[in-house]
Amino acid sequence: MTKHTLTTKQIGDMGEAIAKKHLINKGYEILALNYRYSRAEVDIIAKNANVLVFIEVKTKSYTFYGDPSESVTAAKERMYFDAANKYMEEIEWDGEIRFDIISLILSKDGQHKISHFEDAFFAGL
Repeated sequence: MTKHTLTTKQIGDMGEAIAKKHLINKGYEILALNYRYSRAEVDIIAKNANVLVFIEVKTKSYTFYGDPSESVTAAKERMYFDAANKYMEEIEWDGEIRFDIISLILSKDGQHKISHFEDAFFAGL
């Protein structure tokens, strides 16, 4: 399949799979995938050392509208905060948390460029 035949969902799914592998290779423990609460969906929830990390994965096959990470809006961040609060309540977490963004750009040749932005936005919890 070329990038022109992939749907937005397929591109997103590929990006999440690449991001998950990236995190595992960096020593993260994956706790949840596609966690939903209300209107929010957290792509990946993981633990890195003693930090609970909520990760938004943004994947595109082009960059003419900027880096994929730039599409995380303030409204999306607020929904993430709500989902994070709910998840922490469910697992009774009272430790440190962090919000990351993993940006992926897929190319025609099957290669990808990955950028991992730790502490990408502030949790106003």
